[in-house]
Amino acid sequence: MKKTTKRIVIGVAAFVAVICGLSSLVVTKENEYTLIMRFGKINSIKTEAGLSFKVPFLDSEQTLPKEILLYDMAASDVITKDKKTMIADSYVLWQISDPILFSKTLNRSVSNAEGRIDAAVFNATKNAISTLTQNEVIAARDGELKELIMNKVGNSMDSYGVKILMAEIKQLDLPEDNKAAVYERMISERNQIAASYQAEGDSEAKKIRNSTDKEISIMLSDAKAEAANTIAEGESEYMRILGDAYNTPERAEFYEFDRALEAAKTAMSGSDKTLILPKDSPLASIFMGEEN
Repeated sequence: MKKTTKRIVIGVAAFVAVICGLSSLVVTKENEYTLIMRFGKINSIKTEAGLSFKVPFLDSEQTLPKEILLYDMAASDVITKDKKTMIADSYVLWQISDPILFSKTLNRSVSNAEGRIDAAVFNATKNAISTLTQNEVIAARDGELKELIMNKVGNSMDSYGVKILMAEIKQLDLPEDNKAAVYERMISERNQIAASYQAEGDSEAKKIRNSTDKEISIMLSDAKAEAANTIAEGESEYMRILGDAYNTPERAEFYEFDRALEAAKTAMSGSDKTLILPKDSPLASIFMGEEN
């Protein structure tokens, strides 16, 4: 009987030892912090992944995210420097930088942290956009606006053990009631710019055409003058050749006869075949059978 009781006591003791051993183990993952709590207060914090120990039944554990977290803010109205309303839809990347401070100030609550982040980033966004006109806001969306918002956020969340890594507007839109008017104005501005480019192009084209027409006119004038000189030189050469060819009385007489034949041929080219010749014409003497 005593041996049986002893075995039971040993078994219970072993079981309790196993339970205590298991309950004293703490497993910390790569993407989390582990807080060891004793009577509701932080006794220690585990920041590195691995196994650690706690006092069974006295200590409890709670984890906090260590990785980068995404907070998607609700879209909200902001007003530009020129009193234009726009709708900003933003998101924030953040991380717990000091888990002890985070626990003390935000009661170890991620939702409490997101509420503080929402207020801080919204105020920063509102203040940043209020320094810019609507056109400047649209032009700054490539990166300047994000930098301006981050400067406004600054280290406002450091006192909560939170680090804002990025705050950026993912969509910036216009209210429905004035979106059409803004689009019409933008279209009008683009049309004015296009008309300006068109006018400049037409003016430049006119200059080019005028310059080209002037050059062509000069070239044609020079060509006509050169052609006239060539013709005059040709006629002069032609007359000289004729003069050389008919420089004797016999040749001159033949030339006059040939010219008379050409004149008769021209005169009889129409429907009227009547040829009137003077009596002393060389042709008349031939037709009459007379000899010179």
